[in-house]
Amino acid sequence: MTATLQHNPPETRQLAKLVDGKRIVMLTTFSPDGRLQSKPMTVLAFDDEGCFWFYVEHDAQDGAAAQRYHRVNLAFSDESVSTFISVPGHGELVHERERIHALWTPLAKPWFPDGPDSPRLALLKVTPDGAEYWDAPNSRFIRGLAIAASIVSGQPIGVGEHEVLPPNPRPAAT
Repeated sequence: MTATLQHNPPETRQLAKLVDGKRIVMLTTFSPDGRLQSKPMTVLAFDDEGCFWFYVEHDAQDGAAAQRYHRVNLAFSDESVSTFISVPGHGELVHERERIHALWTPLAKPWFPDGPDSPRLALLKVTPDGAEYWDAPNSRFIRGLAIAASIVSGQPIGVGEHEVLPPNPRPAAT
């Protein structure tokens, strides 16, 4: 999940670095009745524009279903190194067969037995609005000591880094 980001803003390069190697994400969307729903997804690609790509099941004739992906959140977690990333954004369903074929992986076959030509297979393109991450790079033992010290002192001590990445400036639509 790497991308060539030489022409993109620093925030996109930083996000690429944060998510590099993280393949599984929790995708949160709104259900038709307005409830939040989350499900695990596999990231197919993180492109040069800073967008994430996923396979989803979708009927191209069902315009109302596309609304569920209008506002989304991606949650990455790597507990082994205590890195957590939240990426709010907006999604767009893409039915371009050429792109679907280009991103096809045999690992998707259990969900899409008809392969990349399945009429219910679409791509979800998620364009981040920014990102927020928490990173505690020390060993579990050190993190445990920091948490204990924080509890005793009533102040956060050495619990890691937290940063909000601002939204990427997007060119105005023409």
